[in-house]
Amino acid sequence: MHEVSLVRNIFRSLEDTFSPPELARLTAIDLTVGKLANVEPVLMQNAFDAVRQSQPEYAGVTLNIELLPILVDCPNCGSRFEVAQYRFVCSECQTPSNQVVQGTELLIRRVHFREEEGGA
Repeated sequence: MHEVSLVRNIFRSLEDTFSPPELARLTAIDLTVGKLANVEPVLMQNAFDAVRQSQPEYAGVTLNIELLPILVDCPNCGSRFEVAQYRFVCSECQTPSNQVVQGTELLIRRVHFREEEGGA
């Protein structure tokens, strides 16, 4: 299950970006995942829960996943269409297209922190 390694990479990225005191205030991670990212949201959530159990410093952190549809530009008529059932054919002119403009993302969109105690 490659989702476990993805979760570990997310935690490593956060550890490279934020200080230990900041990470101690981490409450949630928002991911944006495209349908073509080869990530199953349910498996990602399960992997997150498993990794979180082995790393007590992340015990109170939750994972939120936003799944993005596949959007493709049509080279023939110029329209942008959402791919349904992995059929990469323009809904307007029926031309096949592989010009994906959305759907391959796997991004940490946002991280949430608890307010600092005694902060202004």
